[in-house]
Amino acid sequence: MSDLECGMITGAAASTVLYNIRLRHPTLELPIIDYDLALLFQPMLILGISIGVTLNVLFSDWMITILLIIIFGSTSSKAFFKGVETWKKETKSKQEAASVQLDNSDNKIEAAEENDPPGGTTSQYQIKIRVQKRKGSRSYAVSIKENVYWKELGILVAVWLIILALQIGKNYSTTCSVEYWLLNTMQIPVAVGVTSYVAVSLYKGRRKIASKEEARNNWPLHRLFFYCVTALMAGRGGGMLGLGGGFILGPLFLEMGIPPQVSSATAAFAMMFSASISAVEFYLLKRFPIPYALYFFAVATISAVVGQHVAGKLIRVLGRASLIIFTLAFIIFASAILLGGVGIGRSMKQIERNEYMGFENICS
Repeated sequence: MSDLECGMITGAAASTVLYNIRLRHPTLELPIIDYDLALLFQPMLILGISIGVTLNVLFSDWMITILLIIIFGSTSSKAFFKGVETWKKETKSKQEAASVQLDNSDNKIEAAEENDPPGGTTSQYQIKIRVQKRKGSRSYAVSIKENVYWKELGILVAVWLIILALQIGKNYSTTCSVEYWLLNTMQIPVAVGVTSYVAVSLYKGRRKIASKEEARNNWPLHRLFFYCVTALMAGRGGGMLGLGGGFILGPLFLEMGIPPQVSSATAAFAMMFSASISAVEFYLLKRFPIPYALYFFAVATISAVVGQHVAGKLIRVLGRASLIIFTLAFIIFASAILLGGVGIGRSMKQIERNEYMGFENICS
Protein backbone atom coordinates (compact mmCIF):
# COMPACT_ATOMS: atom_id res chain seq x y z
CA MET A 1 0.00 0.00 0.00
CA SER A 2 2.91 2.36 0.75
CA ASP A 3 3.80 2.61 -2.92
CA LEU A 4 0.31 3.87 -3.88
CA GLU A 5 0.36 6.34 -0.98
CA CYS A 6 3.20 8.18 -2.74
CA GLY A 7 0.92 8.95 -5.68
CA MET A 8 -1.81 10.17 -3.34
CA ILE A 9 0.55 12.42 -1.39
CA THR A 10 2.12 13.81 -4.57
CA GLY A 11 -1.32 14.81 -5.87
CA ALA A 12 -2.40 16.32 -2.56
CA ALA A 13 0.87 18.22 -2.11
CA ALA A 14 0.90 19.53 -5.70
CA SER A 15 -2.67 20.84 -5.48
CA THR A 16 -1.91 22.43 -2.10
CA VAL A 17 1.13 24.20 -3.55
CA LEU A 18 -0.92 25.51 -6.50
CA TYR A 19 -3.50 26.79 -4.03
CA ASN A 20 -0.88 28.50 -1.83
CA ILE A 21 1.58 29.78 -4.43
CA ARG A 22 -0.16 33.17 -4.77
CA LEU A 23 -0.95 33.63 -1.07
CA ARG A 24 0.98 35.89 1.30
CA HIS A 25 2.20 35.37 4.88
CA PRO A 26 -0.65 35.98 7.38
CA THR A 27 1.21 38.78 9.23
CA LEU A 28 4.36 39.68 7.24
CA GLU A 29 4.98 40.99 3.71
CA LEU A 30 6.28 37.62 2.51
CA PRO A 31 5.00 34.60 0.53
CA ILE A 32 3.14 32.05 2.62
CA ILE A 33 5.68 29.46 1.39
CA ASP A 34 9.06 30.01 3.07
CA TYR A 35 11.50 29.20 0.27
CA ASP A 36 14.63 29.56 2.44
CA LEU A 37 13.19 27.11 4.95
CA ALA A 38 12.34 24.67 2.15
CA LEU A 39 15.84 25.08 0.71
CA LEU A 40 17.37 24.10 4.07
CA PHE A 41 15.26 20.95 4.44
CA GLN A 42 14.36 19.70 0.95
CA PRO A 43 17.74 18.38 -0.33
CA MET A 44 18.32 16.23 2.77
CA LEU A 45 14.67 15.20 2.69
CA ILE A 46 15.05 13.87 -0.87
CA LEU A 47 18.31 12.10 0.05
CA GLY A 48 16.49 10.46 2.95
CA ILE A 49 13.70 9.39 0.58
CA SER A 50 16.21 7.46 -1.54
CA ILE A 51 17.58 5.72 1.54
CA GLY A 52 14.06 4.98 2.78
CA VAL A 53 12.93 3.40 -0.49
CA THR A 54 15.90 1.01 -0.30
CA LEU A 55 14.98 0.15 3.29
CA ASN A 56 11.37 -0.43 2.19
CA VAL A 57 12.63 -3.20 -0.09
CA LEU A 58 14.89 -4.58 2.66
CA PHE A 59 12.39 -4.58 5.56
CA SER A 60 9.38 -6.89 5.78
CA ASP A 61 5.81 -5.65 6.25
CA TRP A 62 5.60 -6.20 10.01
CA MET A 63 8.78 -4.18 10.62
CA ILE A 64 7.45 -1.27 8.55
CA THR A 65 4.08 -1.46 10.35
CA ILE A 66 5.68 -1.22 13.80
CA LEU A 67 7.82 1.74 12.73
CA LEU A 68 4.78 3.43 11.18
CA ILE A 69 2.72 3.12 14.38
CA ILE A 70 5.59 4.40 16.57
CA ILE A 71 6.46 7.37 14.33
CA PHE A 72 2.86 8.37 13.63
CA GLY A 73 1.80 7.95 17.26
CA SER A 74 4.59 10.15 18.63
CA THR A 75 4.22 12.75 15.86
CA SER A 76 0.44 13.06 16.24
CA SER A 77 0.76 13.42 20.04
CA LYS A 78 3.34 16.15 19.67
CA ALA A 79 1.22 17.98 17.08
CA PHE A 80 -1.88 17.74 19.30
CA PHE A 81 -0.16 19.28 22.32
CA LYS A 82 1.27 22.01 20.09
CA GLY A 83 -2.27 22.67 18.85
CA VAL A 84 -3.56 22.99 22.42
CA GLU A 85 -0.75 25.43 23.22
CA THR A 86 -1.51 27.50 20.10
CA TRP A 87 -5.27 27.46 20.87
CA LYS A 88 -4.61 28.89 24.34
CA LYS A 89 -2.40 31.64 22.88
CA GLU A 90 -5.07 32.51 20.31
CA THR A 91 -7.74 32.67 23.03
CA LYS A 92 -5.57 35.00 25.10
CA SER A 93 -4.85 37.20 22.06
CA LYS A 94 -8.56 37.36 21.18
CA GLN A 95 -9.45 38.40 24.73
CA GLU A 96 -6.77 41.11 24.76
CA ALA A 97 -7.80 42.37 21.31
CA ALA A 98 -11.48 42.45 22.32
CA SER A 99 -10.62 44.41 25.47
CA VAL A 100 -8.53 46.96 23.55
CA GLN A 101 -11.17 47.30 20.81
CA LEU A 102 -13.90 47.83 23.42
CA ASP A 103 -11.88 50.55 25.14
CA ASN A 104 -11.13 52.29 21.84
CA SER A 105 -14.77 52.01 20.77
CA ASP A 106 -15.98 53.54 24.05
CA ASN A 107 -13.51 56.43 23.72
CA LYS A 108 -14.53 57.01 20.11
CA ILE A 109 -18.23 57.03 20.96
CA GLU A 110 -17.64 59.56 23.73
CA ALA A 111 -15.69 61.80 21.36
CA ALA A 112 -18.42 61.48 18.72
CA GLU A 113 -21.14 62.47 21.16
CA GLU A 114 -19.21 65.58 22.16
CA ASN A 115 -18.01 66.78 18.75
CA ASP A 116 -20.06 65.25 15.92
CA PRO A 117 -23.66 64.71 14.87
CA PRO A 118 -25.17 61.38 16.05
CA GLY A 119 -24.35 58.37 13.88
CA GLY A 120 -21.58 60.01 11.81
CA THR A 121 -18.16 59.24 13.22
CA THR A 122 -19.19 56.12 15.12
CA SER A 123 -20.43 54.30 12.04
CA GLN A 124 -17.32 55.33 10.07
CA TYR A 125 -15.13 54.02 12.89
CA GLN A 126 -16.96 50.71 12.95
CA ILE A 127 -16.52 50.33 9.19
CA LYS A 128 -12.80 51.07 9.57
CA ILE A 129 -12.46 48.47 12.33
CA ARG A 130 -14.16 45.83 10.15
CA VAL A 131 -11.88 46.59 7.19
CA GLN A 132 -8.74 46.44 9.36
CA LYS A 133 -9.89 43.21 10.96
CA ARG A 134 -10.62 41.64 7.57
CA LYS A 135 -7.21 42.64 6.20
CA GLY A 136 -5.33 41.23 9.17
CA SER A 137 -7.20 37.96 9.48
CA ARG A 138 -6.33 36.21 6.23
CA SER A 139 -3.60 35.68 3.67
CA TYR A 140 -4.34 37.69 0.54
CA ALA A 141 -3.32 36.72 -3.00
CA VAL A 142 -0.87 38.41 -5.38
CA SER A 143 0.56 37.44 -8.77
CA ILE A 144 2.73 34.33 -9.01
CA LYS A 145 5.58 36.34 -10.57
CA GLU A 146 5.68 38.63 -7.56
CA ASN A 147 5.19 35.92 -4.94
CA VAL A 148 7.68 33.23 -5.98
CA TYR A 149 11.38 33.36 -5.06
CA TRP A 150 12.61 32.15 -8.43
CA LYS A 151 16.28 31.66 -7.50
CA GLU A 152 15.44 29.39 -4.56
CA LEU A 153 12.80 27.56 -6.59
CA GLY A 154 15.34 27.02 -9.38
CA ILE A 155 17.82 25.45 -6.94
CA LEU A 156 15.13 23.17 -5.53
CA VAL A 157 14.05 22.03 -9.00
CA ALA A 158 17.70 21.48 -10.01
CA VAL A 159 18.32 19.24 -6.97
CA TRP A 160 15.13 17.31 -7.77
CA LEU A 161 16.12 16.83 -11.42
CA ILE A 162 19.69 15.74 -10.62
CA ILE A 163 18.58 13.14 -8.08
CA LEU A 164 15.79 11.99 -10.42
CA ALA A 165 18.36 11.52 -13.21
CA LEU A 166 20.60 9.52 -10.86
CA GLN A 167 17.65 7.32 -9.89
CA ILE A 168 16.74 6.66 -13.52
CA GLY A 169 20.38 5.91 -14.34
CA LYS A 170 20.54 3.51 -11.39
CA ASN A 171 17.49 1.69 -12.75
CA TYR A 172 19.35 0.92 -15.98
CA SER A 173 22.42 -0.44 -14.19
CA THR A 174 22.90 -3.93 -12.77
CA THR A 175 21.57 -4.15 -9.22
CA CYS A 176 24.34 -3.98 -6.59
CA SER A 177 27.04 -3.44 -9.25
CA VAL A 178 29.78 -0.82 -8.85
CA GLU A 179 27.89 1.51 -11.20
CA TYR A 180 24.70 0.99 -9.16
CA TRP A 181 26.32 1.99 -5.86
CA LEU A 182 28.25 4.83 -7.50
CA LEU A 183 25.03 6.39 -8.80
CA ASN A 184 23.49 5.91 -5.34
CA THR A 185 26.34 7.63 -3.51
CA MET A 186 26.47 10.53 -6.00
CA GLN A 187 23.21 11.76 -4.47
CA ILE A 188 25.04 12.52 -1.21
CA PRO A 189 27.31 15.37 -2.42
CA VAL A 190 24.39 16.98 -4.29
CA ALA A 191 22.09 17.06 -1.25
CA VAL A 192 24.78 17.75 1.35
CA GLY A 193 26.37 20.47 -0.82
CA VAL A 194 23.16 22.50 -1.24
CA THR A 195 22.13 22.05 2.40
CA SER A 196 25.61 23.04 3.62
CA TYR A 197 25.53 26.19 1.49
CA VAL A 198 22.18 27.25 2.97
CA ALA A 199 23.23 26.28 6.52
CA VAL A 200 26.46 28.29 6.30
CA SER A 201 24.52 31.27 4.94
CA LEU A 202 22.13 31.07 7.90
CA TYR A 203 25.02 30.67 10.33
CA LYS A 204 26.82 33.75 8.97
CA GLY A 205 23.63 35.78 8.74
CA ARG A 206 23.58 36.10 4.94
CA ARG A 207 20.19 34.39 4.94
CA LYS A 208 17.43 34.20 7.53
CA ILE A 209 14.19 32.34 8.05
CA ALA A 210 12.07 35.45 7.65
CA SER A 211 8.70 33.77 8.18
CA LYS A 212 9.40 33.77 11.92
CA GLU A 213 8.30 37.11 13.29
CA GLU A 214 11.45 37.18 15.43
CA ALA A 215 13.81 36.10 12.65
CA ARG A 216 17.32 35.55 14.00
CA ASN A 217 20.32 36.79 12.04
CA ASN A 218 22.73 34.03 13.10
CA TRP A 219 21.72 30.41 13.63
CA PRO A 220 23.82 28.22 15.98
CA LEU A 221 25.61 25.32 14.31
CA HIS A 222 24.16 22.64 16.60
CA ARG A 223 20.62 23.73 15.75
CA LEU A 224 21.31 23.75 12.00
CA PHE A 225 22.91 20.31 12.26
CA PHE A 226 19.87 19.01 14.15
CA TYR A 227 17.49 20.35 11.48
CA CYS A 228 19.53 18.77 8.66
CA VAL A 229 19.63 15.38 10.41
CA THR A 230 15.89 15.63 11.14
CA ALA A 231 15.20 16.31 7.44
CA LEU A 232 17.27 13.25 6.52
CA MET A 233 15.41 11.09 9.05
CA ALA A 234 12.04 12.46 7.89
CA GLY A 235 12.92 11.56 4.31
CA ARG A 236 14.10 8.12 5.33
CA GLY A 237 10.84 7.51 7.19
CA GLY A 238 8.84 8.93 4.29
CA GLY A 239 10.54 6.72 1.71
CA MET A 240 10.37 3.65 3.91
CA LEU A 241 6.68 4.09 4.75
CA GLY A 242 5.71 5.37 1.29
CA LEU A 243 5.02 8.91 2.50
CA GLY A 244 6.46 12.31 1.69
CA GLY A 245 8.16 13.21 4.98
CA GLY A 246 5.91 16.24 5.47
CA PHE A 247 4.15 14.52 8.38
CA ILE A 248 7.37 15.12 10.36
CA LEU A 249 8.32 18.49 8.84
CA GLY A 250 4.97 20.11 9.68
CA PRO A 251 5.23 19.56 13.46
CA LEU A 252 8.95 20.43 13.35
CA PHE A 253 8.24 23.78 11.67
CA LEU A 254 5.66 24.50 14.37
CA GLU A 255 8.26 23.75 17.05
CA MET A 256 10.58 26.23 15.31
CA GLY A 257 7.97 28.94 15.84
CA ILE A 258 6.76 29.12 12.24
CA PRO A 259 3.06 30.17 12.00
CA PRO A 260 0.68 27.24 11.30
CA GLN A 261 -0.36 28.52 7.84
CA VAL A 262 3.29 28.90 6.77
CA SER A 263 4.27 25.55 8.33
CA SER A 264 1.52 23.75 6.42
CA ALA A 265 2.26 25.50 3.10
CA THR A 266 6.05 25.02 3.32
CA ALA A 267 5.78 21.37 4.41
CA ALA A 268 3.44 20.67 1.47
CA PHE A 269 5.88 22.44 -0.86
CA ALA A 270 8.81 20.29 0.30
CA MET A 271 6.59 17.20 0.28
CA MET A 272 5.65 17.76 -3.36
CA PHE A 273 9.29 17.21 -4.35
CA SER A 274 9.99 14.35 -1.95
CA ALA A 275 6.76 12.40 -2.57
CA SER A 276 7.15 12.68 -6.35
CA ILE A 277 10.72 11.34 -6.12
CA SER A 278 9.45 8.52 -3.92
CA ALA A 279 6.68 7.71 -6.42
CA VAL A 280 9.16 7.61 -9.31
CA GLU A 281 11.49 5.30 -7.37
CA PHE A 282 8.66 2.89 -6.52
CA TYR A 283 7.59 2.97 -10.18
CA LEU A 284 11.11 2.12 -11.29
CA LEU A 285 11.05 -0.79 -8.85
CA LYS A 286 7.76 -1.91 -10.51
CA ARG A 287 5.94 -1.84 -7.17
CA PHE A 288 2.62 -0.28 -8.23
CA PRO A 289 0.32 -0.31 -11.29
CA ILE A 290 -0.01 3.01 -13.13
CA PRO A 291 -3.87 3.04 -13.38
CA TYR A 292 -4.26 2.66 -9.61
CA ALA A 293 -1.63 5.32 -8.97
CA LEU A 294 -3.35 7.79 -11.32
CA TYR A 295 -6.71 7.10 -9.69
CA PHE A 296 -5.40 7.76 -6.18
CA PHE A 297 -3.50 10.81 -7.47
CA ALA A 298 -6.73 12.30 -8.87
CA VAL A 299 -8.79 11.54 -5.74
CA ALA A 300 -6.15 13.03 -3.43
CA THR A 301 -5.81 16.12 -5.63
CA ILE A 302 -9.55 16.85 -5.58
CA SER A 303 -9.78 16.15 -1.85
CA ALA A 304 -6.86 18.49 -1.12
CA VAL A 305 -8.43 21.34 -3.12
CA VAL A 306 -11.75 20.95 -1.30
CA GLY A 307 -9.98 20.63 2.05
CA GLN A 308 -7.89 23.77 1.46
CA HIS A 309 -10.99 25.76 0.54
CA VAL A 310 -13.02 24.58 3.55
CA ALA A 311 -10.13 24.95 6.00
CA GLY A 312 -9.35 28.43 4.70
CA LYS A 313 -12.95 29.54 5.23
CA LEU A 314 -13.07 28.10 8.75
CA ILE A 315 -9.84 29.82 9.73
CA ARG A 316 -11.07 33.16 8.37
CA VAL A 317 -14.42 32.86 10.14
CA LEU A 318 -13.14 31.55 13.48
CA GLY A 319 -9.73 33.25 13.47
CA ARG A 320 -8.14 30.00 14.68
CA ALA A 321 -5.00 28.97 12.79
CA SER A 322 -4.60 26.20 15.40
CA LEU A 323 -7.28 24.30 13.43
CA ILE A 324 -4.50 23.46 10.95
CA ILE A 325 -2.47 21.84 13.74
CA PHE A 326 -5.42 19.85 15.09
CA THR A 327 -6.28 18.68 11.56
CA LEU A 328 -2.67 17.57 11.04
CA ALA A 329 -2.65 15.71 14.36
CA PHE A 330 -5.95 13.98 13.55
CA ILE A 331 -4.84 12.91 10.05
CA ILE A 332 -1.56 11.48 11.36
CA PHE A 333 -3.34 9.65 14.21
CA ALA A 334 -6.02 8.26 11.87
CA SER A 335 -3.29 7.15 9.45
CA ALA A 336 -1.53 5.31 12.28
CA ILE A 337 -4.73 3.41 13.11
CA LEU A 338 -5.81 2.65 9.53
CA LEU A 339 -2.42 1.84 8.01
CA GLY A 340 -1.32 0.07 11.17
CA GLY A 341 -4.48 -2.05 11.04
CA VAL A 342 -3.87 -2.95 7.40
CA GLY A 343 -0.24 -3.84 8.15
CA ILE A 344 -1.16 -5.98 11.15
CA GLY A 345 -3.84 -7.80 9.12
CA ARG A 346 -1.35 -8.50 6.33
CA SER A 347 1.24 -9.77 8.81
CA MET A 348 -1.31 -12.10 10.45
CA LYS A 349 -2.08 -13.65 7.06
CA GLN A 350 1.65 -14.15 6.43
CA ILE A 351 1.95 -15.91 9.80
CA GLU A 352 -1.01 -18.18 8.97
CA ARG A 353 0.60 -19.11 5.62
CA ASN A 354 4.02 -19.61 7.29
CA GLU A 355 5.61 -17.12 4.90
CA TYR A 356 9.14 -15.77 5.33
CA MET A 357 9.02 -12.57 7.43
CA GLY A 358 12.68 -11.64 7.75
CA PHE A 359 14.86 -9.16 5.88
CA GLU A 360 14.69 -9.23 2.08
CA ASN A 361 17.65 -9.25 -0.29
CA ILE A 362 17.91 -5.87 -2.05
CA CYS A 363 20.24 -7.36 -4.66
CA SER A 364 17.80 -10.03 -5.83
